[in-house]
Amino acid sequence: MDVFARMGRSAVALTLGLAVLGVGGTGAEEPPEIPVGADAYLRWDQWPRQRIGVRAYMRSTYDRRGGNEGADASHFLYQERDDFNVSLDVEGRGVLYFARYNHWHGSPWTYEVDGAAHVVRETSTAEPEHPKPGSVFLPESAFPRPLAWTWAETKGADLSWVPVAFDRSFRMAYGRTHYGTGYYIYHLYPRGLRLSRDLAPWDGVSPPDPAVLKLIDRSGTDLAPLGGPEMRERRGEARPDGDHPGALALATLDGPGVVRALELSVPRASASAFGRARLRVTWDDREHPSIDAPVALFFGAGTLYNREDKEYLVRAFPVSVRYDADRVHLACYFPMPFFSSAKFELVPEGDGPPDGVRWAIRHEPYRGPANHVGYFHASYVDHPSPTPGEDLTLLDTRSAEGGGDWSGSFVGTSFIFSHNAVLGTLEGDPRFYFDDSRTPQAQGTGTEEWGGGGDYWGGRNMTLPFAGHPAGAKDARSAASPEDKVESAYRFLLADLMPFGRNARITLEHGGSNESTEHYETVAYWYGLPAASLVPTDVLDVGDEASERAHGYRSPAASPPVEIVSRYEWGVDHLDGREVFPAHAERGRTTAGASEFTLAVDPSNLGVLLRRTLDYAYPGQRAEVDVADATEGEPRWRRAGIWSLAGSNTCVYSNPGPELGEAQHIEQTSNRRFRDDEFLIPRDLTEGRKAVRVRVTFAPVPRPLSPGRPIPELAWSEIRYAAYSYVTPDFRPPSR
Repeated sequence: MDVFARMGRSAVALTLGLAVLGVGGTGAEEPPEIPVGADAYLRWDQWPRQRIGVRAYMRSTYDRRGGNEGADASHFLYQERDDFNVSLDVEGRGVLYFARYNHWHGSPWTYEVDGAAHVVRETSTAEPEHPKPGSVFLPESAFPRPLAWTWAETKGADLSWVPVAFDRSFRMAYGRTHYGTGYYIYHLYPRGLRLSRDLAPWDGVSPPDPAVLKLIDRSGTDLAPLGGPEMRERRGEARPDGDHPGALALATLDGPGVVRALELSVPRASASAFGRARLRVTWDDREHPSIDAPVALFFGAGTLYNREDKEYLVRAFPVSVRYDADRVHLACYFPMPFFSSAKFELVPEGDGPPDGVRWAIRHEPYRGPANHVGYFHASYVDHPSPTPGEDLTLLDTRSAEGGGDWSGSFVGTSFIFSHNAVLGTLEGDPRFYFDDSRTPQAQGTGTEEWGGGGDYWGGRNMTLPFAGHPAGAKDARSAASPEDKVESAYRFLLADLMPFGRNARITLEHGGSNESTEHYETVAYWYGLPAASLVPTDVLDVGDEASERAHGYRSPAASPPVEIVSRYEWGVDHLDGREVFPAHAERGRTTAGASEFTLAVDPSNLGVLLRRTLDYAYPGQRAEVDVADATEGEPRWRRAGIWSLAGSNTCVYSNPGPELGEAQHIEQTSNRRFRDDEFLIPRDLTEGRKAVRVRVTFAPVPRPLSPGRPIPELAWSEIRYAAYSYVTPDFRPPSR
């Protein structure tokens, strides 16, 4: 809302007839093709690419009332029957790229793809009170390693990175509800996007592409191309940097190019001091370094202390930490584009420069459009004293490197969550906000869940391609040294990366109610260009007479304007008797019919994101969306799709004590009624137009919260509609 307040809502609304010119800067230039399905893995070299028009969401079984009830387990959207408890309900075309469950709890799960049900089990399902060692997902052929792992390897979770494509809809339902916790990441693709391949709906039995399995199996080894006529490699030893006293210079490269591998090594005796040094990388002589993080944390571990003397402390896909008899070897394979120069340096922290630092950098030319990719960033934040009641902010691109608009993708985190082997702080939930949304598009169930584990990993360590807990003893008493008390974890996003077009705010709750006082240190990995690919162009305030008139708002069956006082879902609203998030008032309407309105868009748009602020007290808000050219006398409507928001601020809680306990039907209503929700209007309905006429027609699917309950009051709620136009980023690369 704030961004439109700055624009002046009435002024924007009253100038619908004027073109919004020059926002994209590059006119009708085509955006880059988007890798999807198996290509989202196989084309990992295209990690830096802009994903213009794609939206990513992370949904979960989080406690809707803001706390940590049942450790954020078993809060379901609705129950169709006792063995069909729905935790995810999506309409549109997309891919489920990730799912996480606590152990085998909830199995058998039903994956309903375009209305066809596929039952997914874990081998402990038959006798859950006697779980099977070496358990796997079933059918095993559809969920092979290294895309699927169960609790023995992960130390507490069942994880699947198997792409599950759907054309019209996807639902996930739990067959059992004891400790039914989970979170899921999916992408939505409106028609008209340039996808790398057709998305065939998942059939429940076909195995993933063997090339994907082979690629991910190579985690911890050298993934980057080794040869080729244009590949260049430079090696050397760190030397004092004459321009920056105390710093060690590694290399300076000329562009345009892409760094494909960065490798560092030191003698084992120097590992501790080396891990605390800062790695700094500056692209194109920009004012601020885009990578500025402690070495150990950048490469996935909070410390280079290796309690068990393992070969691999970190064996992730994009980074690794490997030990041999004499040295510690660190490698990073995030592709890193630049246009004129790239400068790499080390800055010691307190202990003086570590001895014997060797480096190697492999790079190749970059010849694509500059605005098709983003700079790689590793943004470090030290959180020595978390503020009670407030999430930690790991990244806010609005203040990154001088601030302004950024378009790109969020691709992961590496973080220390305790310096004293305290694991209870892991109850904190991740919450991520993109492009001005006040509702998190990503809401998780806990910190160790985000890091791929469960039940605090049982205090044990593990390292997988995309998630891990590589460092830290199970408790302070067991720690072999102060460094052994440093607890860290990582989570990398590849197929499940999260695009944004204007800004990203990555936050993490510290403790189950933001009460933990542990010392955190965090690195957020992201790609971004300092230019927007999503620009606000208009807003309609429903219930405001002037705004409704200016936007031609018509809704014959709508209610009179009603004022609502409530909150968004931002965690606990009270802590230790203090109100953390005060309620505020909004004004809007409801309808069981159709609403029409006109919104200004950028004529050079590549599609439009329509955001609605609503009252989430009404369940199952679903509508048919049609769009027409606003300049036509009589609208010629074309179908844009179904806008569906499952659930409400009332959920059903079912967490029976016994493993095989009967499903419960406990109704819970939170005091958070405000929500921002999104709909993607395809490019063919918006491109070249100055304004579009939108019609939303309420089309509910009546269902009770659980069997036998009455169907609640159904309505489409509308408080505010905001239009954002997708454009090609207006970015011109620097030249030397």
